[in-house]
Amino acid sequence: MKIINAAEFDEMIKSGTTLIDFFADWCGPCKMLGPVIEEVASEYPQIAFAKVNVDDNMDLAERFQIMSIPQVYIFRDGEVIGKFGGYRDIGGVRAFIDETVK
Repeated sequence: MKIINAAEFDEMIKSGTTLIDFFADWCGPCKMLGPVIEEVASEYPQIAFAKVNVDDNMDLAERFQIMSIPQVYIFRDGEVIGKFGGYRDIGGVRAFIDETVK
């Protein structure tokens, strides 16, 4: 899954449906969630998936008031339509996507 920076972020979320995983390299739950999202990504070709390292992109962390990680956001045409924090297993991530994207 592609890791994007602040310069790429707005372009990526501006149209269509996009899932962003906000993470940090030192975060244990982030390391557990990353492979789950990578696996789920192949099941949803209509959704763009990317990751944002909050340590490298503090402006985005502030913009979305991210106080704990991991945080997963789904955007549709630039607007947040759903989010969750913390680790979820593969069934939990699928349920979140299915419920949010419909």
